[in-house]
Amino acid sequence: MIGWYAHHHGLGHVSRLQAVAAHLDVPVTGLSSLPAPEGWSGPWVRLARDDAAALAPGGPTDQTANGTLHWVPRHDPGLAERTAQVADWVTRTRPGLVVVDVSVEVALTVRLCGVPVVVVTLPGRRTDPPHRLAHDLADALLAPWPEGAHSRDWPESWVGKLAAVGGISRFDGRTPDCRGSGGLGRPPRVLVVWGGGGRQTSPAQVEAARAATPGWEWVERSPASPSRDLWADLARADVVVTHGGQNAVAEVAAARRPAVVVAQPRPFDEQVATATAVDRLGMAVGLPAWPTDPDEWPGLLARARAIGGSRWQHWSSGHGAATAAAVLESLVRKLSTPTPTSTPTPTPGSAADAVAVS
Repeated sequence: MIGWYAHHHGLGHVSRLQAVAAHLDVPVTGLSSLPAPEGWSGPWVRLARDDAAALAPGGPTDQTANGTLHWVPRHDPGLAERTAQVADWVTRTRPGLVVVDVSVEVALTVRLCGVPVVVVTLPGRRTDPPHRLAHDLADALLAPWPEGAHSRDWPESWVGKLAAVGGISRFDGRTPDCRGSGGLGRPPRVLVVWGGGGRQTSPAQVEAARAATPGWEWVERSPASPSRDLWADLARADVVVTHGGQNAVAEVAAARRPAVVVAQPRPFDEQVATATAVDRLGMAVGLPAWPTDPDEWPGLLARARAIGGSRWQHWSSGHGAATAAAVLESLVRKLSTPTPTSTPTPTPGSAADAVAVS
């Protein structure tokens, strides 16, 4: 049995769980404050929310416990309940390991119960004390990005237990269909993709970019205006303009589309790190923020088309989810075998010695 905790902010954590679980032969239980996603057939533990204090007058207090953790606000009733739910489930089921995507506090709770932990590691500045705690205690680190994209400045102890499996996408295994739209007697198309974690870029900024590129057709897809078939939308796009979320980038990479990756504000500069990495590796145009000058867009779209989409193969192998599943199954086998330990020799006067001679 594997447990998998998926954070409730955004949609990517649950999507990643679904993609990997589809390749696992080991039973998986999902744990999240979100409801079980459509199509999920396994067990699901619906956890209490831990952010009621954030909505109360005055907001949360001491949510970091003096900087040692990320989110443990005082007197939040849901925090105590969800911690108890996690500990109770671990105690009753004794899973082989628990994947945590992402929460320092859940990782710590599980490990305090004596269960191995795999931490899904994300891009950005992750060397603060809470992240160090989670990365240090983890039995393994699972990275949904390719080797060398983000771990260049990591401690050796982290690198030694890192499994960088590349992009994980629901589109893994599909053959890219790179038709575009310009060859069909229509203007070339820009597909703008937004995620569920919020955006800073305004509709007015997108409209200004559209006005600055009169030879292009712009189409937007977001949770408010979802795609009925995102794979088909990607295939018809000549350039994809996407936020820098891990799942969105993985899906664009799986489709092998020319892209401009525009970071949106996230904790620890997560999306800035991803945009920087894809630009540095020559896979796409990466920007730390939406350009303030709309007149930059003709050049950005031209640069993205010149790069093309073929270099995405180094980010998305097409089997990232399957590789992650294989890594987890190997860890379950390895960590389920207790390490032999010798029985300690009681020291005179110890409790064990007193029992032995009584």
